[in-house]
Amino acid sequence: MFFEALFVSTAVVAVGEIGDKTQLLALMLAARFRKPWPICAGILVATTLNHTLAGWVGNWVRQTVPPDVLKWILALAFFAVAAWALRPDTYDDDAGKRSQAGVFLVTTVAFFLAEMGDKTQVATVMLAAQFPSLVAVVIGTTLGMLVANVPVVFAGRIASEKIPFRLIRIVAAALFALIGLWVLVAGVPTTGM
Repeated sequence: MFFEALFVSTAVVAVGEIGDKTQLLALMLAARFRKPWPICAGILVATTLNHTLAGWVGNWVRQTVPPDVLKWILALAFFAVAAWALRPDTYDDDAGKRSQAGVFLVTTVAFFLAEMGDKTQVATVMLAAQFPSLVAVVIGTTLGMLVANVPVVFAGRIASEKIPFRLIRIVAAALFALIGLWVLVAGVPTTGM
């Protein structure tokens, strides 16, 4: 169950993050500061903190909501995120303004705040509610964020011109919808860590 939760969480967030506002933030930070390592470190720290909090919420929901009710809530939530994934994100430049605190701190704070209420944070809550291994979900969703954002940081503006964002949004929406169907068919796992 651990590896299933890890794989699904990584794949869902990696695909769901393509074209997301936090990926646009990574692109903007890379273009503005041209220091990929502190930007990647800031993304790692912010995502780990943010997704740990989201995972705790999902785990709490898993423990308090009956499995039959949770199955329907999760399926509907995955369908809603699938529809949300089809909508292109934009990025508000105010979050990435220069700071005396350094590239790492600017990235950490900007990413943590930008991820609040974002598709991938909502997906983390839903995945933590679905899978019993909170650790696997948080590691997986954090890896998914890194898989999607680290290449953008290193490639900078060139990557934004090559990525077919519309196609990726459609694939992400399909993936979220398939997981919603999977939850309806398989239900919510009740054992395993």
